[in-house]
Amino acid sequence: MRVPKITFIGAGSTVFMKNIIGDVLQRPALAGATIALMDIDAERLRESEIVAGKLVKTLGASAQVRTYSNQRQALEGADFVVVAFQIGGFEPCTVTDFEVPKAFGLRQTIADTLGVGGIMRGLRTVPHLWSICEDMLQVCPDAILLQYVNPMAINTWAIAEKYPTIKQVGLCHSVQGTVAELAYDLDIPVADIRYRSAGINHMAFFLTLEHRQGDGSYRSLYPDLQRGYREGRFPKPNPVRARCPNKVRYEMLARLGYFVTESSEHFAEYTPYFIKDGRPDLIESFGIPLDEYPTRCVEQMARWKGIADSYRTAETIEVSKSKEYASAIMNAVWTGEPAVVYGNIRNNGCITSLPPNCAAEVPCLVDAAGIQPTYIGDLPPQLTALMRTNINVQELTVAALMTENREHLYHAAMMDPHTAAELDLEQIWQLTDALLAAHGEWVPEWARPTGSKRAA
Repeated sequence: MRVPKITFIGAGSTVFMKNIIGDVLQRPALAGATIALMDIDAERLRESEIVAGKLVKTLGASAQVRTYSNQRQALEGADFVVVAFQIGGFEPCTVTDFEVPKAFGLRQTIADTLGVGGIMRGLRTVPHLWSICEDMLQVCPDAILLQYVNPMAINTWAIAEKYPTIKQVGLCHSVQGTVAELAYDLDIPVADIRYRSAGINHMAFFLTLEHRQGDGSYRSLYPDLQRGYREGRFPKPNPVRARCPNKVRYEMLARLGYFVTESSEHFAEYTPYFIKDGRPDLIESFGIPLDEYPTRCVEQMARWKGIADSYRTAETIEVSKSKEYASAIMNAVWTGEPAVVYGNIRNNGCITSLPPNCAAEVPCLVDAAGIQPTYIGDLPPQLTALMRTNINVQELTVAALMTENREHLYHAAMMDPHTAAELDLEQIWQLTDALLAAHGEWVPEWARPTGSKRAA
């Protein structure tokens, strides 16, 4: 009986690999899988191999773990390909994405999805994702690509444009994570909440959000959330969000009538309303943590040292189920047992008020036939309008990558809502020049500055 082959590109992301492989091994149909771990960092790959081996031992699974430094060899014959990597790492590239804009007066929180940080990250990341797709076409053309890399929407869009035959889905945990946070505020079980979300990655909204009643009927939770925010009860103090309260999202609920699926620290830099020069009151009143992503990176690296030591010496490793969708997708495709996930796919008319070629995040049915997105129709016009401001940046970044036209990188930065709210056109051009120069060989050769970038 054939067992699935699961290839993990970027397996040096050991904690994330542990979550995904731990989920996989807890599913009987996948417990005997061949697991191919690939990374360019030999030390991190070895650490991940040790962790994966101990997961197999802990769960009593029959899976075989193999490691590779060669991408194409790791992909050969794969049924599922998980990608999770950061081109350029925290240093130098993430640091560059924050420090250079800061010198121009542009402050950011996460900078991995949109804005000048997201544009640069997409510029670094997409070419490598394309190289994976090229290898997949040669050695595993029917495999499903489960893409966990940011900037999610730019990546998904660019893959669909250049490699339309690759079966891919971009995966995030913002939808299910937000439901858990709202359940905490409302003090109700997550299992009693029914919802439907749609939009683009990190800017999808709950179109319905309902609480199951004792008689089996459902009641909208939106009146409770809006009243709780007006009365100052929501968001509740949450130890998980001690540094990043959800005030931005609740404010947008009050203005738009719908709750967004991504965190307040992310959302603050997707819009022009919250991070403004000369308005420290906004930063303070909405609890916006500037430079949050670099802070997390430093904390995670320090925490990893202790975790890695414990993993090396432990005979077995504690395993729990994560909130990631990957294992549910693999199980559904492999067994035919249906599952519903939120996935990022080429829109293709699922959301009729958004461009057909953009990357949309919608509910998807998964079974032996693969990943089948749900038709949504038109979104409320105020949500569509806000999403389009982000889609503009995504589209121009993908256009730059597809055509190797450096000018479109400047156009993308020019259209970014937060950047445009803080900087004038000349500053935006100079900042983009400075970022491309600072990144050097981390960005494609065609994108490296050779002189003035101002269009004639």
